[in-house]
Amino acid sequence: MIDLLEWTLESVGIITIVLGGFAYLTLFERRVMARFQTRIGPNRAGPLGLLQPIADGIKLLFKEELIPDQADKLLFVLAPVITVVPVVLLMAVIPFGPDLTILGRRVSQGLAPELNVGALYILAIASIAVYGIVIAGWASNSKYALLGGIRSSAQMVSYELALGLAFIGPILLANSLNMAEIVRAQRGIWYVFLQPIGFLIFLVASIAELNRAPFDMPEAEQELTAGYHTEYSGMKFALFFMAEYGKMIAVSFIAATLFLGGYWGPFVERLPILGPLYLIAKVLGMLFLMIWLRATLPRLRYDRLMAFGWKVLLPLGLLNVLVTGSLIVALG
Repeated sequence: MIDLLEWTLESVGIITIVLGGFAYLTLFERRVMARFQTRIGPNRAGPLGLLQPIADGIKLLFKEELIPDQADKLLFVLAPVITVVPVVLLMAVIPFGPDLTILGRRVSQGLAPELNVGALYILAIASIAVYGIVIAGWASNSKYALLGGIRSSAQMVSYELALGLAFIGPILLANSLNMAEIVRAQRGIWYVFLQPIGFLIFLVASIAELNRAPFDMPEAEQELTAGYHTEYSGMKFALFFMAEYGKMIAVSFIAATLFLGGYWGPFVERLPILGPLYLIAKVLGMLFLMIWLRATLPRLRYDRLMAFGWKVLLPLGLLNVLVTGSLIVALG
């Protein structure tokens, strides 16, 4: 019963991080983008605009939901759910801090941080999200949505290869697929200093996986209206929105864990409760970087986007793995 209670509390905590983080990440992005563009941003709903995400949620909740007459209704409804669920599952193997001792009982800060194949689990779960997007495009029975879904599937499959190669550097250095072990191996030096190319590959490939600017080709408004979610409205549209921002949070946690030392920081050994605070600070830094890139870079042309993935990122990822492996063998 104690184990069940612990898992329940940790699960509720992870869901709260994703859902609450999604809501206020939208506000954070809008305020940061406003600063870059020399304007104010949302500031009317509540003090400092803090109630704006709640106002947006209420608005979407009461919007009329439409299903196209010729759509596959079952798949049309399931597609947003299939897109959101992997976001929550990704957080299960993230270690939020070192183990705590509470009332003589050892408690881990995370749902399953000691999973022996945690890195493979992340890659497997992350690849599921593309199905929701493809199904949404196909089930809508709309040529615009279908083209957006096809673009997305091609883009995500292409950049998943480079993303997988970016994982290999930290795995080789830590000699483990266990995410907690990878964090513990960075107590001396963060892997971003040993794997700068791997970190850049991870950052670029993950932004492409998120369909974020400058890689937001499936949602290119000038060409495809709104892409794969053209026919969606109300809360179904909100679920796609939630999936995008939830994946931003999950990717930031993964990047912090693999390359930025995870929860490690000054005095964590003496005060383990500091671990989650350091991790959240690193995640906020990653989120700010993604928003900064969106505010700065123009959208790539589609053929150049695909060429960049196959002709630049993939060979660079293979070269990084080859050099890392060779140095480990030579110096080990």
